[in-house]
Amino acid sequence: MDKKNRETLDNAEKVAGKMYDPSDYNRNDQASKGMAITHEQVSDDYTEGTIDGKIDEINEQGEVTDHEGEAIKRNRNE
Repeated sequence: MDKKNRETLDNAEKVAGKMYDPSDYNRNDQASKGMAITHEQVSDDYTEGTIDGKIDEINEQGEVTDHEGEAIKRNRNE
């Protein structure tokens, strides 16, 4: 196996064995950033994906600016 293929396999094994850790938000490696983003997406979907959920306002950096939320429209005429 050549060096590039071995490096790819090593990276794949590292990612496959990784689990979310809250400190992933503060790390700079690609796997940790990916885990933090995926965790945020799942968390958002879980909390805002309910029938009574509201969408929080965020700024350009992705930080929450308003927890009041915007009511989700129930039909197209609202």
